[in-house]
Amino acid sequence: MNGELLRLVDAIHRDKNIDREILLEGIEQALASAARKVYGSEQITVLINRETGEISAQDGETPIDPVTLGRIAAQTAKQVMIQKIREAERDVVFDEYQGRKGQLVTGTVQRFEGGSLIVNLGKTEGILPRSEQIPGEVYQPGDRIRVLVLDVRKVGPRVKIILSRTHPDLIRRLFELEVPEVSEKIIEIKGLSREAGQRTKIAVSSIDSKVDCVGACVGVRGSRIKNIVDELNGEKIDIVRWNNSAEVLIMAALKPAEIAGIELDSENRRARVIVPEDQLSLAIGKKGQNVRLASKLSGWNLDIVSEAEAAVLPTVEAVQVDYSEVPGIGAQVAQALTDAGIRTLRDIFDAGQEGLTAVEGVGPAKAGEVVKYAGELYEQLASEAMARARAGAREATPPTPRQILESMLPDAEGEGSGEEEAAPSGEPVGGSGVEEPQSPAKADTNEKKNPDAPDEKGVPKPDGSGLGSPAGDAQTEGESEGDRAPSGEDVPPAEGDPKPTSSGLGTPGDSAEDEKTSA
Repeated sequence: MNGELLRLVDAIHRDKNIDREILLEGIEQALASAARKVYGSEQITVLINRETGEISAQDGETPIDPVTLGRIAAQTAKQVMIQKIREAERDVVFDEYQGRKGQLVTGTVQRFEGGSLIVNLGKTEGILPRSEQIPGEVYQPGDRIRVLVLDVRKVGPRVKIILSRTHPDLIRRLFELEVPEVSEKIIEIKGLSREAGQRTKIAVSSIDSKVDCVGACVGVRGSRIKNIVDELNGEKIDIVRWNNSAEVLIMAALKPAEIAGIELDSENRRARVIVPEDQLSLAIGKKGQNVRLASKLSGWNLDIVSEAEAAVLPTVEAVQVDYSEVPGIGAQVAQALTDAGIRTLRDIFDAGQEGLTAVEGVGPAKAGEVVKYAGELYEQLASEAMARARAGAREATPPTPRQILESMLPDAEGEGSGEEEAAPSGEPVGGSGVEEPQSPAKADTNEKKNPDAPDEKGVPKPDGSGLGSPAGDAQTEGESEGDRAPSGEDVPPAEGDPKPTSSGLGTPGDSAEDEKTSA
């Protein structure tokens, strides 16, 4: 029996990865607890030989045979032993996943509990809360899922493992998995900003001049980045090259928008980015996404303005502040600020709350009121000035091709109201004495159907060869279209008309004479 005890301890040690010494100590405590209930003594001790597995129990100096404890004592020892094993399992799982915090793990979706997913990680289960799930992703029980270990906590007898798929470090770990240069520290991820499920911007740099950091992350024909995008179900990833210059980094982070200029405020880490009017929406992005991610990536607060807006902002900053309108500021404090050279909004922003406090008679509370008032006034004036600048830019915008075409179309009401000009001979063009008026649309249709017909004055339109069309030459003045001969063979030509040739045209001399007459 003693050898069997050691074999059972070894089996539990292998299966559950629990230390043998912890198991043996748990058995000793379980047997001692059962013996104390039977004998009612607190002096009982139990020892197990680690080599042979022999169990020895004593009540003070008196030996006790563990076999004589009975069934109830054995049941008590069993319960204590189960509790000890569970505690040992919890400690093992906690120690294992505490060291894997921030690392990728792969599991299987097991079930749903409310809005959370229970993921089977093998030895234990993890929880993927709704807040850590990528919006739009749908999971089914049995699906394989790759997640990040966000937190590990002990909750009673269990270990609670919080998982995440929205954390930015998930992107970092995926790049380490797919790009060997990143895991080998040849390429370093310097910055990362993410809006889960939509877009991620990542800045990389290389310590080896022979390794292109952006190209290595993209891979041959995009093979590496494609695997990461597929894992994230189509989330867009922008890879930019890191630069220590704030201007260059901001310009790269705002791609694909083109930047006209950047004004930096290093003290407040604020940058005003000036873009052309047609690039303004592209720089801001959908619902401000592009500028928001670029701001997180660069670490600067970015203000995107158009060139027209940038021209009016200095005027707003030069507005002088009326300190009498600032709550809590008296005439003496206002005079002190004016004497200190702090007169405009720009002066207040440059001085800041600390600079205002340095002025005699201005305490922290009053300085805060001045800064707050200046900020609100600047926002109000800037918004009004920008609105006027945008309105002026829209008015100065050249018309679109559609607007140009609409302006060139004739007025439908005035078209066709004038009388038709009479033919040169004074006779009506048609066969009858009165010509039926036509609407502009109908006239355009007729003209398209017979492009070679004579114009309103009866002059035939020239074709590509500079000669009149055969139908125009054959028709005489006063002839209607219904009386026109179908060909030159059926009706002999009238006097003065050019003689038709085999091609149906007059002689070159006659054609020249006709052109001269028409002219």
